[in-house]
Amino acid sequence: MSPPRKSFAFAGISNEPHFGGGRAIRDSREGTTVRYSQVDDIEITRRRTTIEQAVIEREAAAHSIARNLKPTTPTVELFLPEALSGAYFVGHLVTDLDSVGGAIGAAELYGGKAALASEVNSETAFALEEFGVTLPPKIEDVVEENPNAKICLVDHQQTTQMNHAINPDQVVGCIDHHALQNKTIVTDRPIYIDIRPWGSMSTIIAHTFLTHNRRPSISVAGMLLCAILSDTLNLQGPTTTEWDKLMVAVLSEIAEVDDIEALAAAQFKAKSRELAGLSANGLVNGDQKSFSFSTDSFAGDVGFGVVETTDDAVIIDRLDELLPEIVAVKMEKGLSALFLAVVNIVELKGTLLMCGPTELSLAKAAFGEDCAITNGDTIMNLGNRVSRKKDYIPEITRAIKAGWSKPLERGASAIDLEELGTLEKDPLDPFGRVTRKGSVLETRFKAMHVSV
Repeated sequence: MSPPRKSFAFAGISNEPHFGGGRAIRDSREGTTVRYSQVDDIEITRRRTTIEQAVIEREAAAHSIARNLKPTTPTVELFLPEALSGAYFVGHLVTDLDSVGGAIGAAELYGGKAALASEVNSETAFALEEFGVTLPPKIEDVVEENPNAKICLVDHQQTTQMNHAINPDQVVGCIDHHALQNKTIVTDRPIYIDIRPWGSMSTIIAHTFLTHNRRPSISVAGMLLCAILSDTLNLQGPTTTEWDKLMVAVLSEIAEVDDIEALAAAQFKAKSRELAGLSANGLVNGDQKSFSFSTDSFAGDVGFGVVETTDDAVIIDRLDELLPEIVAVKMEKGLSALFLAVVNIVELKGTLLMCGPTELSLAKAAFGEDCAITNGDTIMNLGNRVSRKKDYIPEITRAIKAGWSKPLERGASAIDLEELGTLEKDPLDPFGRVTRKGSVLETRFKAMHVSV
C-alpha cells in the first residue's frame, strides 16, 4: 500500500478534535449550524449534515474506542476462524465499494488477501486512490494460478452474484448483510458464516476489528469508512443502523479524517460519474446541504443538492422520476424549499430543477427573471453558474435578505407524510439502489401535468 493522500485529514493541531466532525465543530455557530462562506458582510451558515451530526454525537465513545485499540493481535483472542487465514476475500459481480472495501478490510483482519469479482467503479477507484490502497487482483487470475485457493464471499451469498470462476467447493466463509433469499450458496461442509442486519458489510468487518481489540491500519480504516458511507447513503439510507453510525465515528478517527462531510461530498462526486448506479433518491440526497434563514419576510431552511456530471442530459431526462423525489425529500426533512442543480463539468453550465411554486419564486428572485424556464416551470437554465458555494447560495441569500417571501400557493407538497411511501433497497439489484415505493407523488405529478 502506498501512503494515503488523506485530503480530508486532521490538520495536526493536537488540542482540536479530529474524529470526522472536527471541521464542523471548529466552524460551528449557534446550535447545529456551521459556517459555510462569507458574501460581502453576510456570513452564510448551513445546518450540520446527517454524517457530521452522527459522528459528533458519538465523539466521546469513538475516541475512547480508537484510543484503546492495539495495532497488533492481543495474547488472548476471541474466536477468529482458522479457515479464513490465507483465504481470498471476494465481493459480488458488478462490484461496489462495500464489496471491495470490505474485502480489503477482511483480508487484513483475518490474514488473507482481497480479490475483485469485476472491474471497480469510479467511486471505488476514488477511495483506493484517496487512501493509497493497491488495486486487488481479479479472482479469475487468482484461481487460474491457484485452483485450490480458499475463497470467502463478502457482501453476497447468492450464486447468481458470484463470479463464475469461483468453485463453490472452495468457499470457506461468507460475510454479508443481505437477506437469505433464493439462490443462496449450498456447501457440502460447514463454513464460517457472519451475516448481520446492518447497513454495510464493512460495518461488520470494522466491528470485528474492535471486538478483537485490533486497530486497522489507516488505509484500511479509510476504505471501510468510505464503504459504509456508500452503502448507507451517507447514513441516510433505510438500512442504516446505530452500529453503522458508531463505526463511521470510530473509523474517521482511526483514518485521521477531519472533515467527514468533505470526504462524503468528494466520494459522491466520484460516484456520480457513473449515473446508472444512482437512483432518484441517491441523486437528490447525494450532495445536499441545507441553509437556515430568518428575516422579517421568511424563516426556514432551504436545501440545495448538486449533481456534477459529464452528461447532464442523462440526468435531466429523468425529470419525471426526480421531481417527485425532490418533493418527498423536501417534506421528509422539513425544508421550506429544495433545489437540485445539475452541473455539466465539461461544458461548465448549470441547470436548476424546481419542484414547486416556492422553488420557482425563489429561483427567479435569486437568478433573475431573464433565465430561461422550461418544462412547465420545472427547469431553469443557469448558464455558466456552476458552484453552489460561489454562484448559487450567495444569490439565494441575497434574495432572501432583500425581502423575498414564500408564496401562498402550494404544489405537489400539499400531501401528508404518510402518503410519501417508503424507501426500499432491492436485494437483487446489483447496484444496491434505494427506491421509493407506494408514493402518491408520481401519479400526482402526472395528473397535474407537472404543474407544481
